[in-house]
Amino acid sequence: MGKPSDLVQGTLDLLILKTIALEPMHGWAIAKRIQQISNEVLQVQQGSLYPALHRLEQQAWIRAKWSETETGRQAKFYSLTAAGRTQLEREKESWNRLSSAINLVVENV
Repeated sequence: MGKPSDLVQGTLDLLILKTIALEPMHGWAIAKRIQQISNEVLQVQQGSLYPALHRLEQQAWIRAKWSETETGRQAKFYSLTAAGRTQLEREKESWNRLSSAINLVVENV
């Protein structure tokens, strides 16, 4: 079963960018959404998620804004920037090339 250490290097950025592409989300919601969409296979731990969010924010691919959660708590909500949307497309293309190549090896060797 997948766990954070099983993720191919760099895929966490893709997962985060894709997850917040439709709407801004706070960190816990991002992790839960990834877990939910992956049928509970991928579980992103806080120790991996928050450094990645910080890195993506420093690269100006996402922006953070404090807002109130559905439970009334204050949390940082992350959203894609224009540069983040461009990067998401690059990440998806890269993932498609990599996963296709891996699949070729797995199916043919």
